Parts: sequence; C-alpha cells; structure tokens
Amino acid sequence: MSLTLRGRPIRFSLKWLKPPPSPPDGSMTLVEHLRELRYRLVIAVLALVVGTIVCWFFREWLLTLLERPYSIGVAALKAKYPDANPILYNPGITSPFTLALKVSGVAAAVLTSPVWLYQLWAFIVPGLLAKEKKWSLIFIGTATPLFLAGVVVGYIVVPKGITVLLGFTKSGVANLQSFPDFLSFLLRIMIVFGLAFLIPLIVLMLNIVGVVKAKHLSKYRSYVIFGCFVFGAVATPSTDPFSMCALAIPMALLFVAAEVIAHVLDRRRGRRSTELAGGVDDDLALRELSVPDEPDDRS
Repeated sequence: MSLTLRGRPIRFSLKWLKPPPSPPDGSMTLVEHLRELRYRLVIAVLALVVGTIVCWFFREWLLTLLERPYSIGVAALKAKYPDANPILYNPGITSPFTLALKVSGVAAAVLTSPVWLYQLWAFIVPGLLAKEKKWSLIFIGTATPLFLAGVVVGYIVVPKGITVLLGFTKSGVANLQSFPDFLSFLLRIMIVFGLAFLIPLIVLMLNIVGVVKAKHLSKYRSYVIFGCFVFGAVATPSTDPFSMCALAIPMALLFVAAEVIAHVLDRRRGRRSTELAGGVDDDLALRELSVPDEPDDRS
C-alpha cells in the first residue's frame, strides 16, 4: 500500500503483521528471539486495545456485574447484623472515568485470553522441535477454559469473603468502601484464581517438553498438595475454610490429573525410545552379518 506526498510515494509495509519464520530445527539467534518477542507483544497489545474498545460500550453492564458480589455479601451481612450499613462511594471527579476504563481493560484481558495465551505459548514454540509444536492448539484449547473457570470460581467465592471481612466492623461505625478499591480487590482475586488454575497445565506442558519427569511429580506430590492449601489460605480474602478449599481442592485435583497424564506420556515415550533402540540394534546386526569377512593379508 502506498500514498503520494508532494509527488513522492510513501509506502506502508504490513510485513510486521506476519510472524517471523521459525527454523525447522528450533534454533534461533538472539536477534531472531527479539524479533519474535516484538511480534508477539504487538499482537497481544493490539488484541487488548481492540477488546478494551469493544468492552467500553458495555461498561455499565460490566460495572453492575462486578458490583453484584458486593451486594450479595452485604445482604448476607445485614441478615446477620441488621445495624450494618456499608456504603460504596466514588472518591474524586475522575474516579468514574478511570473506573470504567479499568473495568473495560480487565474485561478485555479476559475476553482476549485465547489470543495472548496463544502468543505466550507461540513464543516458546520456536525453541522446540517441530514434532512438539502440535501441542500449541492443545495448550490454548485447555488453558482458556481453565483460566475462565478460575475467574468464575473467584467471582463466586468473593461474596462470602466480603461478608466475613465486613463482619469485623465495630457496631455503630459506618463502613465506607471506595468503589475503585473494591473493584481492585475483586479483580485481583479473580485473576489470582484464574492463574492458579493454570499452574497444573503449565506443569504438564513442562513434562511434555521434557523439563519435568512424572516420577518427580509423584515424589513431591504431597508437598505440592500441601502448598495448594497454603496458597489457598493466603490468596483467599476471608478466614473461612470454604474459600480456601474452593481454590485449593481444584488446584490439587488438577495437579493429580496432570501427574496421571504425565505418567502416561512418559511410559509412551519410554516404549518409543526402546523400540527405536531395538530397531537400531537389529539393523546394525543385519549389516554386520551381510558384510563378508575380509581376507587375511598376512597369509
């Protein structure tokens, strides 16, 4: 595409929209890695910008949706403490605009998660062998539902945490909650839950590319499960065991599922390597049998 300015042609190149070619053997220089990183970042940022523009037109609905956990938590609090009176407010003139922009951006991040998750994995793919690149679609097809499932679980758990935390308010004291601070709290919990649900998938991908063995996962399984419950206790907003288990139990089950799949893949990989080694030995033996004995020159 070209334009003319004062009789001189101005050419625009769209080559940057095409991914740089990846070598078949997976080896890349530092410059090629940086070029690949630039391309992946540009595509991810463009997806986020377009998603933010689209979500901006639904900002009122998004704000109402994100305010709902607070309303549910406050309703449960008032059922237990009728005198409780928490109030949401916007601090400052620019707060409503920045709040709507922030909500649109976070919604865009969730909406475009298939795009940036794929770009993240595709940046790792050039460093892998050609036979391992088939796992890209499996990764993105599994990571997106897991991330969205974690976000939904976090959204469901937050009202219970709000009820518990606001229940510590002293009787007769009004609790004024900043709307931007509440949304930051809510979005942080949802993103933490979404990323936590991706940890077992990342472990499985590391096994697929040969970084982590299944026997190592079995060896440290008890420590990992204990770490899931510790992480659930730290990451959840309330002190009740329900919120902790809502995060820890799915993480532990997903890790066990990843371990089982890793064992299956390692056994299949071991059988394949044994068959290849046996085939090489048989071929070598046949070649040795087919080569005639050289005459002895000393005779």
